[in-house]
Amino acid sequence: MRNIDTVADGFGVLENGSQLQTAVMVLDSGEESGPLGNEHPPSEQALYVVEGLVEGEVNGKHFTMAPGDSVIVPSGAAHRFVNRAMERAVTFNVYAPKAY
Repeated sequence: MRNIDTVADGFGVLENGSQLQTAVMVLDSGEESGPLGNEHPPSEQALYVVEGLVEGEVNGKHFTMAPGDSVIVPSGAAHRFVNRAMERAVTFNVYAPKAY
């Protein structure tokens, strides 16, 4: 088991199950999850915003997420998440099947 304090590079897997895994992503102001792309083609991702604001783009749809908001990223979907706010953003993620 890991927690947010052990995430050094902005992303960390928390736990692995036989069919899925959980992870946390921490985005400081101006950071993004990566370039718009498809980082985990075989896996669906559920992303839940714990803290801060996150701008999302999934399959060409743009939206802003606040704490308590969630989104499903279908497998094979081009996507990215960006923090354009001044405070950090924290997300909790579930990947099924495991992606990392």
